[in-house]
Amino acid sequence: MTAKPVPNPTPSFNQELCELVLDTAPRLFAVVQVCGDSGADADGWVAAWGLADPDGPTHVISLDGRARLTLASPERALRHFAGHPGITARLVWLAHPNTAALDQPKAA
Repeated sequence: MTAKPVPNPTPSFNQELCELVLDTAPRLFAVVQVCGDSGADADGWVAAWGLADPDGPTHVISLDGRARLTLASPERALRHFAGHPGITARLVWLAHPNTAALDQPKAA
């Protein structure tokens, strides 16, 4: 005897799951290092990526993977990536998503 497949949850349940994800999603940001004035000779690069949890810590990992930080706020990451003479650091926030979709499970 074969087992009957379990039907997919109702669309309203799927919508609730998507809303839960959107309500609890961390914000994604980059830590950008800038060298030079903001004029034509300025240069900048991404030094790290971070996740800011709205109710918890901020996690930052450098682009090369050598530095992994857990901080109280995203702004604290600036201290770790500035400090060299002539280099400043800035946070660049990615837009917060306003949509979510369930991925279809793949057959094994």
